[in-house]
Amino acid sequence: MYTIEQNITTGKKWAGITVLFLLAAGVTSCVQTEESEYVLKTYPDPVELDFDEISERGTIRMITRYSSSSYFLHRGMDRGFDYEMVSEFAGEHGLKVDVVLIDSEDDPIEMLNRGEGDLIAGNYAITPDRTPHVAFSRPYNFVNQVLVHSDSRPSVEEVSQLEHMTITVRQNSSYFTTLNTLKEEGYDITIDIVDENWNTEALLLEVAEERIEATLADDNIYEASANYMDGITSGLVLSESDTIAWATRENATELKAKMDEFMARHFRIRESDGRVLRSAFLNILNRRYFEDDSQMDRYRDQSYDMAHSGYISPYDDMVRDIAGDAGVDWKLVLAVMAQESEFNPNARSWAGAVGLMQIIPRFSRVENEALLYDPEINIREGVRYLEKHLNRYSHLDSLNRYSMALGTYNVGMGHIADARHLAAQLGNDPDEWEYVADALLKLMNREYYQHARYGFKRGIETVNYVEDIMDRYRRYHVISDLASNFETRDVRPMAATTSSD
Repeated sequence: MYTIEQNITTGKKWAGITVLFLLAAGVTSCVQTEESEYVLKTYPDPVELDFDEISERGTIRMITRYSSSSYFLHRGMDRGFDYEMVSEFAGEHGLKVDVVLIDSEDDPIEMLNRGEGDLIAGNYAITPDRTPHVAFSRPYNFVNQVLVHSDSRPSVEEVSQLEHMTITVRQNSSYFTTLNTLKEEGYDITIDIVDENWNTEALLLEVAEERIEATLADDNIYEASANYMDGITSGLVLSESDTIAWATRENATELKAKMDEFMARHFRIRESDGRVLRSAFLNILNRRYFEDDSQMDRYRDQSYDMAHSGYISPYDDMVRDIAGDAGVDWKLVLAVMAQESEFNPNARSWAGAVGLMQIIPRFSRVENEALLYDPEINIREGVRYLEKHLNRYSHLDSLNRYSMALGTYNVGMGHIADARHLAAQLGNDPDEWEYVADALLKLMNREYYQHARYGFKRGIETVNYVEDIMDRYRRYHVISDLASNFETRDVRPMAATTSSD
């Protein structure tokens, strides 16, 4: 156990706005124990992975947590302030966004340095315990941290009134850093630490229903939540003008430069008077997720209900029953449905595929095409196809089995057979999707497709199709597990309490 002396430096300015930064010694993070000392936390060295490698991969991986501001599902589709912002950045560089959700045991900086993601986004503040380990982009917002408690208790207007209060936060949050600073200044505050599944909104609801005494929140999240949560109030600001930015690996210098260029176009401080200037795009996002009640109402109920009930789409119950009877994971079916139709039962493709699962009428057992627009009939047909393809590859491990089945669902058995045959000719394992995907890409070249039984096919579309569905399937899994953690409504299953004695 080691003790670290923390120095406080004031007066650091960013384009005319004063921001307080706490400077942490060394190259490790600090966790406070009951003795009010600090235990050094080490992080793995960052992998060598910069913008060129990300571009070659074609996807940028966004590490975030599930919440109705950063990232959430609305009718099964991806939404959220930070998700849309990262998507805009990705689109400018011809990339797709892969969302990597933070689970209960995860530390986002560890995930970043291991290469599980490329950037951390989601109201992520620059704090002293983070700055030694990551490279932060230019800012895109400034927020105040506010104390939130039940409106049934007396208002808290002075820091001294925090004495003997119990305040519940995540350990890997900027709020934990703020409370630790106050404890070091001698305030007798008890900090309840909860696991990483608990986002800020979930803790605000616990406050509203008086299951915990208080928590901290960024003011923009509190104000948006207070519009639909009864019973919470705030007044005391514990940290002013926290700098919100994206974080990436320290050695990802090219990616950081690209992020800085993006931020400079969307957010700046006018030097003459310190006024915050946002682009039209950023103003739209702010209104959509934090300011405009009429727009937030479109998302609020379902996105918040999802976090606690496991709701993903309007067809969850129907899919569970049909997929369960067939022995197919219902979340995989939903991931296919999202990719095929975005949960639109009236969808029709240029090739004539119809309904939620995009069934081609001439291949269906349902003779009346009009019936395929019925959600239940369409789902049953889609699950029947998917089950058949999964059974075909039942000898493979789950990753390759699912990938092969999805590829077959998309492009047909013939083209997948061609790709597997080519993979074997090239000396690769035809039961490994990685090699089959490579063969599908090769079959776009005349050198290879002229010898294939089924000829040319745009293999890139199938490769992307499988990748997108598997990414979504993994997210649905994490979100479903997240919901199950809230079933008992126990806010402290993994809590460690710190207090000044």
